[in-house]
Amino acid sequence: MGIVFDASTLILLAKIELLREITEEVEVIIPEKVKSECLLKESIDGTLISTLINEKKIRVKKAGNGEAMKKIRHDFRIEAGEAEVLWLARRLDCVIAVDDGPTLKACKIIGQQFTTAIHLLLNLAVRNRLEKSMALAKLEKLSVYGRYSKKIIEDATQRLKGGN
Repeated sequence: MGIVFDASTLILLAKIELLREITEEVEVIIPEKVKSECLLKESIDGTLISTLINEKKIRVKKAGNGEAMKKIRHDFRIEAGEAEVLWLARRLDCVIAVDDGPTLKACKIIGQQFTTAIHLLLNLAVRNRLEKSMALAKLEKLSVYGRYSKKIIEDATQRLKGGN
């Protein structure tokens, strides 16, 4: 299954040292703009993303129509990278991995399926691809790096501990 990733989600997964595992589980696709955003400044996260691109574990694809991008950006008040992610995911009929608030709202409006870094983490834990203690530690890192509400982190913690 292919998932089109936004820069924020790629970077969050790199920061919590889970991106390589995700690339082993799903086909990771990014548009050109997301690649540029991720590699803009030198960082450990950018180096990992660049390495995974070179290893062909992250596929870079052209998003397409410039006029459509402008319209998407204008209509949903999102940045260029997020517009390319939306366009590419629609074109490829893929889920989007995004942790950007305005883009999440756009997905809900147009009925675009999406996932987040927390969902991807929970999925690995539920399928026993990540030990519960490790998943909790990575969730703690996400709570530091991500812009998640306290309620979302508490809910994810409960799920990892076996609650509903």
